[in-house]
Amino acid sequence: MPLDPPVYLFIARELLQGAWMTLQITLLTELLVLVLSFAVALLRLSPYRLLRGLARVYVEVLRGISAMVLLFYLFFVLPLFGITLPPLGTAVLGLGLTFSAYGAEIVRAALANVGRDQHDALRALDFGPVSAFRRIILPQALPMMLPPLGNQLVELLKTTSLVSLITLTDLTFSGSQLITSVGHQPLIWGLVLICYFILAWPLTLLVRRYERRLTRWRRSRA
Repeated sequence: MPLDPPVYLFIARELLQGAWMTLQITLLTELLVLVLSFAVALLRLSPYRLLRGLARVYVEVLRGISAMVLLFYLFFVLPLFGITLPPLGTAVLGLGLTFSAYGAEIVRAALANVGRDQHDALRALDFGPVSAFRRIILPQALPMMLPPLGNQLVELLKTTSLVSLITLTDLTFSGSQLITSVGHQPLIWGLVLICYFILAWPLTLLVRRYERRLTRWRRSRA
C-alpha cells in the first residue's frame, strides 16, 4: 500500500533527526576515544612498570567487556549508587571507554614502530621529550595509525546503534519507532541502511584525504 506524501515527509524528518543524533554521538565519542587512546598508549610505553601495568589492565579489561553491557551498567546500575548520567553522556562515556581500549593499542603500535635509533639520535641532539614527540615521533607515527583509526571511526558510527537501548533517539531507534507508527518494515530499515552508508562514506573519504596529505612527503621522495 503506497504512503501519502505527508507520511514520507514525516519519515524523512524522523530519520534526519535520528541521523543527527547518531552523528553527534559519533563525533563526541571519537574526541574522547582519541584523548584516551593517546593517554593510555603513552602509559603503555612508559619506562615505569606500574604505569605500564595499569594501562595494560585498562586495555585488557575494556577489550573483554561487552559494549552493550557496559552501557547498561552505566545507565541502569550507577544510579543505584547515586550516580546518574544523562543518556548522551552515558553513550559517549560507554562507547568511548570501549573503543579507546582498541585505539590505545593502535597508537601504541604505531609509536613503537618508530625506529629506536631515532630516539637515540634525538637524545644526542638534546631534544626534550615533548618537543621530540611533537616534532619528530608523532609525524612519523601518524601515517601508520591513521588507517586503522579511520576504520575504527566507521565502526564506531555503526556501533552507535546500541545507544537506542538506553532511550537515545538515534538513527536505529528512529527507524524502530517509525515501523511502530507507519509500518512498512522493509522500506524503513532499507532507508536506515542507506542513512548509515551516507554518514559513513564522507568519514571514510575524509580519513583517506588526510592520510594522503600525511604521506605526501613519502611519495615525493619515491
